[in-house]
Amino acid sequence: MTAGVATSRSGRWAGPNGFARLVHAEWTKFRTVRGWVIGTVVAALLPVLVAVLAGVSSDQRGSQTVPVGPGGEPVTDSFYFVHRPLAGDGGMTVSVSALSSSIPSGPADLEPGTVPWAKAGLVIKQSTRQGSPYAAIMVTGGHGIRMQNDYVDDTAGPPGPASAATVRRLRLDRSGDAITGYASADGTHWTKVGTVHTSGLGPAVQGGLFVASPPAVDGRGTRGSVSTAVLGDLRGQGNWAGGDWTGTQVGPESPTFAGYPRNTSGSFTGAAGRLTVTGAGDMAPAVRETLPTGGTLGDLLTGTFAALIVVVVVGTLFIATEYRENLIRVTLAAAPARSRVLLAKAAVLGGVTFVAGLAGAAVAVPLGERLARSHGVYVFPVTASAELRVEFGMAALLATASVLALSVGTLFRHSAGAVTTVTVAVVLPYVLIANPFMPASVANWLARVTPVAAFAVQQTLVRYHQVTSNYTPYDGYYPLAPWAGFTVLAGYAVAGLATAALLLRRRDA
Repeated sequence: MTAGVATSRSGRWAGPNGFARLVHAEWTKFRTVRGWVIGTVVAALLPVLVAVLAGVSSDQRGSQTVPVGPGGEPVTDSFYFVHRPLAGDGGMTVSVSALSSSIPSGPADLEPGTVPWAKAGLVIKQSTRQGSPYAAIMVTGGHGIRMQNDYVDDTAGPPGPASAATVRRLRLDRSGDAITGYASADGTHWTKVGTVHTSGLGPAVQGGLFVASPPAVDGRGTRGSVSTAVLGDLRGQGNWAGGDWTGTQVGPESPTFAGYPRNTSGSFTGAAGRLTVTGAGDMAPAVRETLPTGGTLGDLLTGTFAALIVVVVVGTLFIATEYRENLIRVTLAAAPARSRVLLAKAAVLGGVTFVAGLAGAAVAVPLGERLARSHGVYVFPVTASAELRVEFGMAALLATASVLALSVGTLFRHSAGAVTTVTVAVVLPYVLIANPFMPASVANWLARVTPVAAFAVQQTLVRYHQVTSNYTPYDGYYPLAPWAGFTVLAGYAVAGLATAALLLRRRDA
């Protein structure tokens, strides 16, 4: 008789229909506990509330316009330009015999320093307007000869610095929208570095010499720099305008330009057939360091952290409450397949949390972005697909964290220890990487191996190898790709769920 009843119960909960009944039972439990439902609603509303506060709290109306490149990305476009108009096709050559940089060592003192992406060479640019298309061939402070165009593209040429003993000769030729850069060690044998097609140049362009010197990274911050190049043997081919060369500091008031160190400025002088040009700034995509006033979708979704705490508590209580009130025996008696019970709980909890998180993100992102822009805040642009990834990623993050909390709650059988454990595993690393004084190596390590790696799904900023900066989670740059970071959290959740299922089968309820 007893065996027959047991068989009947097992059959009832076996197969797809049986699991569906388990899910329905767990869903009924969840929705009938007001605290869990309210907690889930709060988790959805918190990102919206924080996004609204973030959108309206920073008023930057009336600030300088952020320069935008041909691809729509924010750019740093401030450098010293010695130029003349060029009508139609043409080119120019120059030799670079020195490029040196100085970095402030005190309020009014400069000392020689290394600025790897200091640049000096030739550029053809549509105009002196910030963000206008260009192509350039250059000597750099630490990356040899490079050809760059339209801020985001970079091609490596011959290695090595420029000096009196190793003079670097550069050539830049224009034919329509095609611009080709060459490098030579002797002025006779030329190596082609690359050809780029730069649309939007127009029939007449500005061409000539330039020097740029981006800020040097100094710990968690940067220090402005200034660089000076010695150039000679300047020759032009084509219909160049006559008259004197014009020296212009491009973008002196740009929000992405750190300015010159004290008592220095951009300039050029000529003597004995050589030009000495001093400049600061850069021609490159803007990053968080060069555009600190810019916002990101991750900034608008800071409320995810608060929502995370709420779903951890709800996830833990979803199982710990049954242990505290001794209802787990009833649950397991009705469904002897214990691991399936746990999976049903995970399916309900994860599904409800995912829907709530997605609803919150779908409202928070566009609303916060609209409010921020209306208050003059520049928000780093993202594609529609990236915005969807951020929204779905936030929902997946919260759902997976809730399942991890459920697993830990099953292991501990009481809420206090489980909440503490999950908080230490997820929330504490987030607090640590959000500390601006945390060493970059430690922050990046935490963002690789702890569950907080999942916050990479909110990353929208791009690392650029040709821009030296602080690329840390605090600045919005995670060491792992978005879904790779999420996989770390998913791995913890799967491992936790498997361990919890194993112990649930082996020990008494």
